[in-house]
Amino acid sequence: MARGLWKGAISFGLVNVPVELHSAQKRSSELDLTMLDKRNLAPVGYRRVNKESGKEVPWSEVVKGYEYKEGEYVVLSAEDFRRANPEATRTVDIHAFVDLADIPPQYFDKPYYLVPGKRGEKPYALLRETLEKSGRAGIATVVIRTRQYLAALIAQDEVLVLNTLRYAGELKPVSELDLPKARVTSKELDMALRLVEDMQDEWHPDKFKDTYREDILRRVKEKVKAGETEEITEPEKAAREKPGAEVIDLMSLLKKSISEKPRKHHARKRRAA
Repeated sequence: MARGLWKGAISFGLVNVPVELHSAQKRSSELDLTMLDKRNLAPVGYRRVNKESGKEVPWSEVVKGYEYKEGEYVVLSAEDFRRANPEATRTVDIHAFVDLADIPPQYFDKPYYLVPGKRGEKPYALLRETLEKSGRAGIATVVIRTRQYLAALIAQDEVLVLNTLRYAGELKPVSELDLPKARVTSKELDMALRLVEDMQDEWHPDKFKDTYREDILRRVKEKVKAGETEEITEPEKAAREKPGAEVIDLMSLLKKSISEKPRKHHARKRRAA
């Protein structure tokens, strides 16, 4: 098993469940692009430079510091972060249990897995099954590295997932958005519901891949083959010009979508067969 980020405990009431925290995310599939100077296409490098001497600083000599007044710093090591609150740095502290469905999606941030620690298998299983049966999530605080997070503890099949949450103050209020006040007719709503029902499917995340990455790599091959490796591609004129406002015939688009949907659906079935 991969090494966890830390070992600690889930705490609620007088109960402590020994756990180990693991990241749930794999390495990003985003393309590794190099920054280039467009004048000669030489790679652009970044150095850690001492602002007084102008000399490069190796990673082994870098420490973290907090500027408590202008030009004056307090050095903070990993041990200082631990001593600031020894209990918080190793505890998932549950403050309340709420209905999972009541947490709006925009609050969810980053997922982690919690696995049971030594002698923690039974209380871990009990907490997981309790959350699953009740449909609730534990709202907790947890320190990860140098920051305290709000988080939701969620039962997901055989594992407890700790999903960090954004604080309310980190989200823009919806009132700042210029949302349209358009009205829809009952016919339009019925037609849209039909389309949703026709497109209904079970959730199979393995069916979805990052196809845009493949598109970019194909574009790279095209430019190499055409001998355009050093050419900076400019947008075509048609792409630069913004189209004027168009009146959308919503009903005709919905009807067309519904009439075409079955053919696509059957085509997928034939390919699967």
